[in-house]
Amino acid sequence: MLKRIGVITRDCAGVNAALRALVRTASSHDLEVLGIIKGYDGLIDGNLVALDRRSVSGIINLGGTILKSARSERFLTEAGQQQALRTIGDHGLEALVVIGGNGSLSGAHLLATRHGIRVIGIPATIDNDVNGVDFCLGADTAVNVALDALDKIRDTATSLERIFVVEVMGRDCGYLAMKVALAGGCEDVLLPEQDFSLEEICQEIAAGNARGKVSWIVVVAEGRATAREVAAAITGLTGLETRIAVLGHIQRGGRPTAFDRILAARLGHAAVEYLLQGETDKCVSFKNDKIELVPLEIAIQPKKLKFESEYRLLKILS
Repeated sequence: MLKRIGVITRDCAGVNAALRALVRTASSHDLEVLGIIKGYDGLIDGNLVALDRRSVSGIINLGGTILKSARSERFLTEAGQQQALRTIGDHGLEALVVIGGNGSLSGAHLLATRHGIRVIGIPATIDNDVNGVDFCLGADTAVNVALDALDKIRDTATSLERIFVVEVMGRDCGYLAMKVALAGGCEDVLLPEQDFSLEEICQEIAAGNARGKVSWIVVVAEGRATAREVAAAITGLTGLETRIAVLGHIQRGGRPTAFDRILAARLGHAAVEYLLQGETDKCVSFKNDKIELVPLEIAIQPKKLKFESEYRLLKILS
């Protein structure tokens, strides 16, 4: 029977809600939880704090993570991993829960396979690009945060009769861009997963302008192109005034939506229960209204998303 576990987090909406669920589920089993401050760097430095039911009170509605987060170059080294293992031993940690995206979960997989640490992952990333997982924590909130900003941009675009190019996050995954563009009634979206022709987009804009269409919004995933590049091309090819809006890191913050809070509750609870059942090197996943396990070696592989049907719908409705 496990007596003490550690938890590592990254920053996105829903992580604190998952932490709350995890700690309170652990408490119901008389299982101690130590929070690791600033991710894998905290594991290397021995920066841990005890968590109990009271310490996670009032955090379900908070964005980010109360445990802080940091990218750790040191953990990629053998020396860093050995120091992390010493911390695990010194603090009597018998297992870890890692809440994060591909980078965090890759670290968890490494601890499990190379060093024999019992680990369960919880997928949390606004890109929603953990393989084998339908919904990652933070993705729904990020879509709604970006959509709120886009709705305000549309007010200006319509009032000033302008073309706006709106850049959203998404390095190699167009999930956020596609959902925001479709929900926001945008005219086009540029995705990492699809080829596009700026010439064709400009022809559509020019044709629409000739018919009396006075505003236009194009959403760009940051991994496909920059808003500045696209806006310059549109102005150059159409002669129409174009403005840019880069939403940036506001998309990673904000109060989690009801969907993310409920997802967090279910995933945080399940992570502890699966650890107690002896599971390791797996990621908890919400699928078909139930929690399933995905091996981490699958979860950290590139996720292949297809947006053809949603893109066709966007163009029909635009």
